[in-house]
Amino acid sequence: MGRSPGVAAALFYGAVAALALLGVRDVLFLYEENRCSMTYMYEYPEYLKIKLPKKISRLFPAYELYLYGEGNYAEENKNLLLTGIPVLFLPGNAGSYKQVRSLGSIALRKAEDIDFKYHFNFFTVNFNEELVALYGGSLQRQTRFVHECIKVILKLYKDQEFAPSSVAIVGHSMGGLVARALLTLKNFKPEFINLLITQATPHVAPVMPLDKYLTDFYTAVNKHWILKAQDVRNLTTLSVAGGFRDYQVRSGLAFLPRLSQRSSALFVVSSAVPRTWASTDHLSIVWCKELVLATIRAFFDLIDETTKQITEDPKKRMLVLNHHFVRHPAKFFEEDPETLTELKGTLIWIKIKSSKWTYTVYNESDGKYFMFPLSNHRKTYSHVHCQNSMLDTSSWIYGCLNSSSSVCLEGFDLSQKAELLPTVKVVTLKLQEYPSFSNLVIYVPAINGNKFTLDCEFFKEDSRTVQLPVTHLFSFGLSSSKIVLNSSGLIYNVQLQHFCQIYQAFKIYIESHCHPHKGRKTSVYRLHLPWSHEDSISVSKVPSFTEISAKLHIAQPENDSTVAVLNIYSSFDCQYEVTIKTSFSQVLGQVIRFHGGSLPVYVVSNMLLAYGGQLSTLISTGQCSDFVLALARTAKPYKVDPIVNVVKFLLGFNWFKDIWNVLFLPELDAVLLNKQDMWVPLVSLILFLFGTGIAYWGGLLFSSSLRLFSSLWLSLTRPSGLPKDSKLMTPRRAFMAILLVFVSCTTCGAFAVLITYLYYMFKVIKLHSNVRIEQNVLNMDPKHAKETSDNSNKETVKNCDSTETITKAAAASPTTSRAIDNVVNSLKMHITIINLLTWIVLLSLPSLIYWFKNLRYNIRLDPDPCRTMAIILVSTLGILMNSSTTKVKSSKLSKIAAQLPLPLSVAVVAFGPMHLYRSAHLSSMWKVALLVLCTMLTLRELAKGAPLRPEEKWKPLDNPRNRDLFFRTLQAYFSGRGLDLRKFLDTFSMNNDRPRPVAIYSDPTASAFADYEEKKKIFQNYFKG
Repeated sequence: MGRSPGVAAALFYGAVAALALLGVRDVLFLYEENRCSMTYMYEYPEYLKIKLPKKISRLFPAYELYLYGEGNYAEENKNLLLTGIPVLFLPGNAGSYKQVRSLGSIALRKAEDIDFKYHFNFFTVNFNEELVALYGGSLQRQTRFVHECIKVILKLYKDQEFAPSSVAIVGHSMGGLVARALLTLKNFKPEFINLLITQATPHVAPVMPLDKYLTDFYTAVNKHWILKAQDVRNLTTLSVAGGFRDYQVRSGLAFLPRLSQRSSALFVVSSAVPRTWASTDHLSIVWCKELVLATIRAFFDLIDETTKQITEDPKKRMLVLNHHFVRHPAKFFEEDPETLTELKGTLIWIKIKSSKWTYTVYNESDGKYFMFPLSNHRKTYSHVHCQNSMLDTSSWIYGCLNSSSSVCLEGFDLSQKAELLPTVKVVTLKLQEYPSFSNLVIYVPAINGNKFTLDCEFFKEDSRTVQLPVTHLFSFGLSSSKIVLNSSGLIYNVQLQHFCQIYQAFKIYIESHCHPHKGRKTSVYRLHLPWSHEDSISVSKVPSFTEISAKLHIAQPENDSTVAVLNIYSSFDCQYEVTIKTSFSQVLGQVIRFHGGSLPVYVVSNMLLAYGGQLSTLISTGQCSDFVLALARTAKPYKVDPIVNVVKFLLGFNWFKDIWNVLFLPELDAVLLNKQDMWVPLVSLILFLFGTGIAYWGGLLFSSSLRLFSSLWLSLTRPSGLPKDSKLMTPRRAFMAILLVFVSCTTCGAFAVLITYLYYMFKVIKLHSNVRIEQNVLNMDPKHAKETSDNSNKETVKNCDSTETITKAAAASPTTSRAIDNVVNSLKMHITIINLLTWIVLLSLPSLIYWFKNLRYNIRLDPDPCRTMAIILVSTLGILMNSSTTKVKSSKLSKIAAQLPLPLSVAVVAFGPMHLYRSAHLSSMWKVALLVLCTMLTLRELAKGAPLRPEEKWKPLDNPRNRDLFFRTLQAYFSGRGLDLRKFLDTFSMNNDRPRPVAIYSDPTASAFADYEEKKKIFQNYFKG
């Protein structure tokens, strides 16, 4: 089938594919272990179906509304006399309505603990587990159904004493986007919802933009929230992302677009949520016990005691969410905490004058106050830092105004300034901000059986803040940056300079050296990113060697001057050595994490270039190269990337932008990526090479699979010979094309494309089988034929004429060889087309799955994102799969067609990374161009009166060479049908006066007769007889 690919190309693309796999491995497998606990139901969960009005059921037959309950609570609510606070759960992509059970069960247990003073009614929607993340045609339908559900839910409370006027919504994955889309409906009242919590919801853009309906839905929602901010001013929104464990929805997509400045919106990663401190995958974020507890605590703190519903005060809602999801002071939430507190003067008061202090408490019978005078410390130090390993919710640190007495009767409670960490609660105060405080007071309560430690120190900020420049992105981990923290202290702040881009990824190694001490505290390491709530926390025993991965979900904004900081919380007698190195594998992982979804675009772009290279080679040399060889020769990034970068640069000028708009061209995807701080020209080059590697090895895999299937086909059927040039369109083919177009219009476009693809694949397998048979006939080994002849009939081989005939059998007829070459060229072109079609089928597969799952509701997919493309593909492929390269390579029009793949390849890269469906449409345009070329060639031949088939000429059998080739072909023909011509020799009537013919053997290379004309009648009589 052609020359094998060069070793250099195989090694290069093998290395490229290995790098891509290394990045995929980092995303899919190299993340922290799951530290979430599972939530359990104490009673059997029940889902009570809410009866909807007939009109709604008729409009949305696939959707349902349920009320969650357990045990006695479920029995009491069967009559739907509800008195609680309504919360609506919206599942996401392929999500089940039963996922509400974690929230519902824990909320029920919490309500039981307070004797049902307040309780929540959790409703959930059954979206029939639709693939809305991949097919956007049903998102608008889901949004309208949720609107109807909210109205039905509020009607259930109509006659209650404390009837709610709004519903809180918890949306998982795409359910959160559907909840935001409610505000885009014309008849929706914004006051229907006052709290929205989304879990792993891709707010910014779809993960895989596979159809226009999906991208248009995102555009409409995000534009509405930006342009009509007044509609959401009273809506409090919390977006929780899963962190690096969630490889389905990267956390950067969960950031609410342009809402970071609003006081009513909050974004946080689960690894930074207090008392959770764990990354969650896309499903565990729903049932992670630590995160569910934080959510339910927030719900109960949001209740207004007067209305017994969620508070209408947006400020309080944000305070509660910040308390539970951003900075937890290890105290119960208080909206207006009492700052001035009375201290007990009857307890023991101890004055501490040293700058460092440690106190271990065990079985303390009496409470104590430790008082730190601040007058002397202000002159030397700038800050005070305290740690408390007792993780209760009581107040423990105060600021005192009385400077004359040895005791302080009143103090300002500073416990709200503290922050909860996994093993300690810490507080750091800047002395300059509290000039009126004369003393700092630490309270130690009386305890029995518990042991905890208190530590405090005064320090200068400069002495505990060090700068550590990160290594260069292209150092590949060969160089490192190191710093040694020799001073003993409780806290260190290591500023990671120049760590601000999403493609940076590092490994931080922290080696601790501590003096032996029984019962030593653990060290806490926190990577703090001031511009977003995506901190990660690690706990390590000391002494130890700890490895931390440092990479970003969101790049640092341009107007932000803060610095990423590594906080180290330790003991007095510990020293640390911090080393940072670039992690090359994690850098590749970041590229895949942020751009892996656009790899099909670059694969299609490479395939288009390879197809253009095949066509150019066919025109110039008359031979078509293999797909992988054409790919290695023509798929070069300098043909595509520079053009995209130049256009992006020119779009910065108003005159060029005006021309662009006049031509009605869509916005360049590179511009959109640049707005999200995700566009770097080097990344586009890397993605192009990754796409080339995928296309290269995908082509080799397809060739191997094709050979396997053709072998299977040959074992099941008999070869039918090479196809002859025929008409591009026949009544039968026209009928099949019309039938598939009808299928596209009445059912699903992707289904028609799949049928066409499978039929095309069948024709290619069949063609490949026939070509293999014909090539085996032509490429027979004369040496092997001679040896077989020697062993079978020595007398015949001694005849010089027969030896000459066998030697000449190796030379094929030029006409036959040329015919096979033409078919092989056509086969290579068909293989490239079907490689390209494979990706189109993969990109259209989600709508096919959605249609198949909903067949019981509607046989026609509406809306269908693939219908137009399917009609084009079905019409063009019906002709292209029957075309050949015989006439195309000699046409002047083919030179024009050979130039089309390059601009289409550029267009795919320019407009496809954030709109994957455009790559399939642009590929269809290429097939339309080929269809036009084939049609014009056919019309031109008909106009000239030339036959569609070349004239066949019979070769005379007087020529021994022609005669030898004829019998070799005849022998192969009968052997393929299980007939052995050696059995026919006994039926021949030989004339002793004439030389005997060469015997016929099973090896076709030795099958030739010395005198065909004389024995022809014997053959005819035998077959008749």
